[in-house]
Amino acid sequence: MSKLVEPHGGEGLKALLEPPVERARELSRAEGLKKVPMTSRETSDLLMMAMGAYTPLQGFMGEADWRGASVDMKLENGVFWPIPITLSCNQDLADQIHIEEEVALVGVEDGAVMAIMQVTEKYTPDRNLECEHVYRTRDTAHPGVQKVLQQGETNLAGPVTCLSEGDYPEKYPELYIRPAQARAMFQDNGWSQVAAFQTRNPMQRAHEHLVKIAIEVTDGVFIHQVLGKLKPGDIPADVRTQAIQAMIDNYFVPGTVIQAGYPIEMRYAGPREALLHALIRQNFGCSHLIVGRDHAGVGDYYGPFDAHHIFDSLWVGALETQALKIDITFFCNKCYGMATGKTCPHGDEDRIHISGTEQRAMLSRQTDVPLEFSRPEVIEILRNYYRGLEDC
Repeated sequence: MSKLVEPHGGEGLKALLEPPVERARELSRAEGLKKVPMTSRETSDLLMMAMGAYTPLQGFMGEADWRGASVDMKLENGVFWPIPITLSCNQDLADQIHIEEEVALVGVEDGAVMAIMQVTEKYTPDRNLECEHVYRTRDTAHPGVQKVLQQGETNLAGPVTCLSEGDYPEKYPELYIRPAQARAMFQDNGWSQVAAFQTRNPMQRAHEHLVKIAIEVTDGVFIHQVLGKLKPGDIPADVRTQAIQAMIDNYFVPGTVIQAGYPIEMRYAGPREALLHALIRQNFGCSHLIVGRDHAGVGDYYGPFDAHHIFDSLWVGALETQALKIDITFFCNKCYGMATGKTCPHGDEDRIHISGTEQRAMLSRQTDVPLEFSRPEVIEILRNYYRGLEDC
């Protein structure tokens, strides 16, 4: 019997991807249905439902669930859910779609059919309400707010039958691990307490330190990186994967970490997104989520430890997966080693802090990155990537 945490919602994993045998028939049937184009974020959410990462959702949210997730972090049935998962379209298209009608959901870039949805509801959401509660701002400079305000006027809701996982399984054959597969891997390793480490950047030594702290208090760590759309200037997933693997191969005990990726698109919702990341990792079988400084944040919209504090606001039973809260990490010249704000008594003048933006600038200028900040094997892979950009 598995000792891993149960999937969210208490009813087992709900992977919505149709079995291969039925997929061809359903794709043929979808060609005769009205087409609803999805944004990149909506496509990402669909893929998360396909693999079971959004268990217990069975489709895009209706108005009651949208409002509950936005305001109270609860679905209509009382199940915890911190961020709305919705599908929008323009008013003209919405007017052509009838309740209980089936529609085909298509990718915005190539128009390929991704799913069939039975439309059970149409509604006009209050976008400002969603932004104020989920993102804590209506500032259009916030990338998540910008996405919400650019959506179509009407939301369509209903259960989905997923017919495609896009090119992720082929593009990342060893990295694209679904929740059921991850659970099997954890059990094969004899892990019951598993910490997830969320990343959208190549790991530097502060990240390495976070993961090693987690290894000390759990059976293993699931290094789980974002494969979906990121901000301009972020390191591509294939380069990031090589850099992370170089760190794993050279600086971790074999059998203590698993590297994987998943197709989520970042919302940069800070504390609310930290909760969503924990919920997702519960579905993957992780008992803990490493939450460091400014988890899933952007700019100055959130305090450095707001993502720590929001876990304390949850009611009993909301989530099984817990936050493994760790202070800001860095190399201290006086301690002569990695430390955190809780373990190092020295000031900023003795600490090596380099932001992702600063590291990218160093790499693009081909200037030295301190070895106290990043491992040489990682630096070399990133340096080669930036050299390639210059040659283009």
